[in-house]
Amino acid sequence: MEQPDWHGPLTEAYEQATRFLTGLPDRPVGSTASVETLRAALGGPLPAEGTDAREVVARLAAAAEDGIVASPSGRFFGFVIGGATPAALAADWLTATWDQNAGLYAAGPAAAVVEEVAGGWLRDLFGLPAHTSVGFVTGAQMSHVTALAAARHEVLRRVGWDVETGGLHGAPRIAVLAGADRHSTIDRALRFLGIGTAALVPVDVDDQGRMRPDALRETLAGVDGPVIVCAQLGNVNTGACDPVGEICDVAHAAGAWVHVDGAFGLWAAASAAHRHLVAGAGRADSWTTDAHKWLNVPYDSGLVFCAHPDAHRAAMGVRAAYLVHAGGDERDAMDHNPEFSRRARGFAVYAALRALGRDGVEALIDRTCALAARFAGRMGDAVLNEVVLNQVLVGLGPDTPAIIDRVRADGTCWVSGTTWQGRPAMRFSVSNHTTDAADIDRSADVILRLAGR
Repeated sequence: MEQPDWHGPLTEAYEQATRFLTGLPDRPVGSTASVETLRAALGGPLPAEGTDAREVVARLAAAAEDGIVASPSGRFFGFVIGGATPAALAADWLTATWDQNAGLYAAGPAAAVVEEVAGGWLRDLFGLPAHTSVGFVTGAQMSHVTALAAARHEVLRRVGWDVETGGLHGAPRIAVLAGADRHSTIDRALRFLGIGTAALVPVDVDDQGRMRPDALRETLAGVDGPVIVCAQLGNVNTGACDPVGEICDVAHAAGAWVHVDGAFGLWAAASAAHRHLVAGAGRADSWTTDAHKWLNVPYDSGLVFCAHPDAHRAAMGVRAAYLVHAGGDERDAMDHNPEFSRRARGFAVYAALRALGRDGVEALIDRTCALAARFAGRMGDAVLNEVVLNQVLVGLGPDTPAIIDRVRADGTCWVSGTTWQGRPAMRFSVSNHTTDAADIDRSADVILRLAGR
């Protein structure tokens, strides 16, 4: 059989990619195409005959061009989306080229070992126990599912119920205590796991969305049976962090499992200047975070950590006669996440960490937090939150949603909206490694102008 032409399409992809990346400073940040335009450019019937691979790549890039949101731009401030560092992106290209199935050690030995190494580096950065198990998943949603599955296993095991065998029918009812301003992925994970959102018991929070330990203690006193407590590091609106050390003390005294939603806030542990915000986090039982947020690794890249490896494996592990399972001290990733087949996400995480080093990760956290504070300073009394990390919440009155639309249409920057304590607000998240003071000032100027300030 004639060998495929790899050079043509990969060269085209490289040229298209570098043109996109080097053009980011001058590119409108938002999409400029309508859905009708995109359907016309990308759609139509499947041709009967194939097309040259390089031409396919070129046509795809041209057709998608106006529908691409420049989320890797230094002026993308929506949600909590980072970009991709050069090392992480290059490693991700290699990941696709190598095409390793990272579920089994036998199918990708280097993929398995790189996850061990990167996972160990992350445990160290976050101050987690050395025995903590690690899983590489798609994002915070599946990290919560994995961690809470381990929690479900363990809290039911303690009362004599084997949930993996017996399921939840007839099992003791689990209570899940979480802050009233928790992220919706917690609720969704409980739905996936069959625990159900009716199991949620909201705990009062302060004016920044932080769980109150005294309210947790009072709520726990009224709950019987197995309990999981979900703490939060990095409120999605304010960036506020629960006093997780106190929460662990209160919850563990009551025999509860503590899960920490640290989708972006857990990264504060890597910074000496911000580590106090997550003090005591290492005493929890499980943790969620994302590498595609503050570490600036390409999507998708989530991480789950568990201080109880046996519970982690009991909830996720699988055996089948046709699989070649690891022996000795080799590690099968499918014992630590919900997937059988999956992408080898560890290569990009490894590359990002190796290129940055411990000092570089700390500098990235500190710099983006300082830039968020700079933006808050430009917004003055319109800022609604205490700016403790990289999140700024801005209230511009009843017209805030319309102002957000105008900002996006302008193209200088991209921001997202929310409702905070009954008021419309603009969310401004500084998460990209390329963002600088000029990006902040240029964006602030546009926002203030379009807000009539």
